[in-house]
Amino acid sequence: MPIEPYSTDFQGSANTCLAPAIVGLDMPGALSHIPAMPGNERKIEGILGGDRLDRALSDAIPDLSRARIRSLVEDGRLMIEGALVNQLSSKKYAGRSFELSLPPARPDKAKAQDIAIDIVYEDEDLLVVDKPAGMVVHPSAGHADGTLVNALLYHCRGRLSGIGGVERPGIVHRIDRGTSGLLVVAKTDQAHEGLAQLFAAHDIERQYWAIVKGVPAPPAGKIETQIGRSPHNRKAMAVLEPGSGKHAITHYRLEKALKGASLVKCRLETGRTHQVRVHMRHIGHPLIGDPVYANRQNAIKIGPNRSKFARQALHAAKLGFIHPVSGKKIRFESNFPADMQELLSELSV
Repeated sequence: MPIEPYSTDFQGSANTCLAPAIVGLDMPGALSHIPAMPGNERKIEGILGGDRLDRALSDAIPDLSRARIRSLVEDGRLMIEGALVNQLSSKKYAGRSFELSLPPARPDKAKAQDIAIDIVYEDEDLLVVDKPAGMVVHPSAGHADGTLVNALLYHCRGRLSGIGGVERPGIVHRIDRGTSGLLVVAKTDQAHEGLAQLFAAHDIERQYWAIVKGVPAPPAGKIETQIGRSPHNRKAMAVLEPGSGKHAITHYRLEKALKGASLVKCRLETGRTHQVRVHMRHIGHPLIGDPVYANRQNAIKIGPNRSKFARQALHAAKLGFIHPVSGKKIRFESNFPADMQELLSELSV
């Protein structure tokens, strides 16, 4: 079974710049961005359309989220024809010129760290990372540094426009520490809001490879349950009764039978915490090496050094979505990491 390297169906490279169109300032919504020196505020000028002020501003400044615009207006940063305005529900400003000042993005509380990461795609709005197993995505209790966010703050230094006014990468989905694979991260407010909407609408293509205990029967199927916090272990998730938790759907297919195990392809319709891990356990086939959902398994030794396979055998292999700014369909694939290749070889019949 071939495992192909990541690929894309767009034309361009990681350095592709998606530049905005320039329009005349006598048109509603037309913008003039007055550049700022590093560390200083910048100003956005334009002409308002005929809707409510909050909607007119959102239409005129598509690279800022509505929440960010609202926050700036409430902070007294909107001028309309020289007068301070903060009534976002008003409709009386159609056709008038406005000026919105943006303060420099505040530094994130997390510190930038020079940590090697595999960037498979990057433009001025977002990037896609192939995360290694063992790396935590976001700083948390017990993981104050060494995370993907720390690495991205260093990699993107000086090139983050600010998410909600904070100079930080926009994490819209996560991969567990012990899971490897593809993750998309926003660099701008507009990309962050657009990606969040895609994930909320389940308009993201996500496919995982899993090596599970036993052989699923039937060999393909749809798992549809409610998933929520386990009532017995607050660090774990569980399948819950109807009416509880969140709706979760996983499609699985047996790809290859192994020695006491199987290689399974999982396609997600939803993206709940630990979804693949919980669903495969639910049908009696927990992931090899899963420290939470596989009960007690004898550790499998892999590779020439016969080291223990010490994490859940799960890899986020495919990621596809409509670019939230360019509107182009982009899609990526990732190779099996070395440890899962060695596990597959060890278990092959």
